[in-house]
Amino acid sequence: MGESAAVPLNVPNLLTLLRILLIPFFFVVYVIDAGWSNQVATVIFVVAAITDWLDGYMARRLKQYTTFGAFLDPVADKLIVATALVLLATDQKVLDLVVSGPLFAAAVAIIIGREIVISALREWMAELGKRASVAVS
Repeated sequence: MGESAAVPLNVPNLLTLLRILLIPFFFVVYVIDAGWSNQVATVIFVVAAITDWLDGYMARRLKQYTTFGAFLDPVADKLIVATALVLLATDQKVLDLVVSGPLFAAAVAIIIGREIVISALREWMAELGKRASVAVS
């Protein structure tokens, strides 16, 4: 049996976990049909984006890099961005503003597909021992 590794609960990792915990709140607030829901959903998304920047900054500044954080940070990013894109692509108010609903859906699928391919590439390169050489953007 393998040894279970404890999750390193440093500030950058806690910020990443907070970002993941914000996703269900973002989803619920977005789908609520209330006058305030779009503004609150936007604030939640912006807070998540700030935590994304802040966790990276703090990990570098405090030298608190962890394997757990290196794995979870891009997962958290992809989860919240994919959630936002799917919500936008299925929101009739948004679709009424775009030129072509199917074209918008295709753009969303391409963006999410790119994220999945980049994640798969990073994992494959990590298995080869070259994780540090994989650029994300």
